[in-house]
Amino acid sequence: MSPLPGRSGICACGEISEVTRGSWEEALSGLARQHSGVSYVELSDVSFVDVAGVTALAVTAMGLTEGRVVVQHPPPQLPRVLEMFWPDLPQIEVVRR
Repeated sequence: MSPLPGRSGICACGEISEVTRGSWEEALSGLARQHSGVSYVELSDVSFVDVAGVTALAVTAMGLTEGRVVVQHPPPQLPRVLEMFWPDLPQIEVVRR
């Protein structure tokens, strides 16, 4: 996990799973603290996100008082899980690969 240069957001790489969940949730907490309007989550270098990782993202987005989180280039399972459990979550915008 690392901050995105030049804009509000984070960049992740590898897999988001039980092994990396602590880092993921910590990065999302930091994103929420610094959020103002639009925050970005760049996932083009992420090969897998488990359901708990998607849940952490959804819970973070739902906790924002304003704006949205733009998830860029996620692995295919992330949009599917969002559509299955949070089909009408306006706080998340997904920009597919």
